[in-house]
Amino acid sequence: MPRDTEPARGAPSEDEHTPIDVVAVGNALVDVLGSATDEDLVRLGLVKGTMALVDLERSRAIYETMGPTVEASGGSAANTAAGIAALGGQVAYLGHVADDGLGRAFIHDIRSIGVHFEPTPTAAAPDRTTGHCLVLVTEDAERTMATHLGVASDFSSADLYEAHLGATQILYLEGYLWDQPPAKAAMREAIEMAHAGDAAVALSLSDPFCVEHHQREFLDLLRGDVDLVFANDEEIAMLFGVQDLDAALAAVEETGVLAAITRGPAGCVVVTAQGSDAVPAAPVERVVDTTGAGDLFAAGFLYGITHGLSPREAAHLGGLCAAEVISHVGARPQSDLHELATRAGLAGDGGSARALPAENVTEA
Repeated sequence: MPRDTEPARGAPSEDEHTPIDVVAVGNALVDVLGSATDEDLVRLGLVKGTMALVDLERSRAIYETMGPTVEASGGSAANTAAGIAALGGQVAYLGHVADDGLGRAFIHDIRSIGVHFEPTPTAAAPDRTTGHCLVLVTEDAERTMATHLGVASDFSSADLYEAHLGATQILYLEGYLWDQPPAKAAMREAIEMAHAGDAAVALSLSDPFCVEHHQREFLDLLRGDVDLVFANDEEIAMLFGVQDLDAALAAVEETGVLAAITRGPAGCVVVTAQGSDAVPAAPVERVVDTTGAGDLFAAGFLYGITHGLSPREAAHLGGLCAAEVISHVGARPQSDLHELATRAGLAGDGGSARALPAENVTEA
């Protein structure tokens, strides 16, 4: 498995009084990216374009079949946090890692790009490792993931950092994390803490399998706990049990939440109190790897909403960030996203999202 490293040094100190734009909560994973063919996926028993949870033994077996790999701190919400930091936002991350090589690499990497992260790593053991995701990228840029959660699944209320949750504009929750009962309880507690501090709550549906497993609970969250939802067209249709996007958009509109529904090359649809608004995708010269596209879209959208942009403008910025990340291998931006936003006139003016959805949702 991937390398050992020295403990992180020189990490930025935490200021409990620093206003935070977004606190992102999710599975702390190290991505291990490599190329694969469709035949490789069939041989490994993986369904192309999906994410499968695997145990440590199977993860090691799949890793042994991979060719050269690239390692990077990952996890959906962590990728979003990285994007917000790259745009110039103040962002904190909550996740759980082990005190092993992967865990120390994760801590170092995410802090080095400006994300506030103050974990309490758990003791490492042969069967207790930092979570990792094997990302197999085929020639058509589609990614298939085999994820071993490791100690990421131990996320609990002990990992909630109250200073950040009490100072944020938006709490962003990764749907993947809803699978573990202790994490689910912690996320519910985080929602209460965020609302107590007059913060908005955003939820990413993450993956169709998450929606399939937690449809009723996710719908319940949209009826009072969540102000902003991120999904793709398949996930949002599955959530409401409908067959087409138009029916799903109508169902979203009835909930009163702000929604950003991605549609791949077709762009996205923003649903506000005034109805649905289609936003075209940003152009990209060549799609290399779709890993992190939704995560970086969410980064641009969340940064925009917390910096005075309208939902439509925030969706444009999300599209620019997604286009950047799919133009290269890996789920973290390699270009200067703040410069990209500035050139597009979408850098924002430091507005507030604390009134979500009442104010921001009504401005299309």
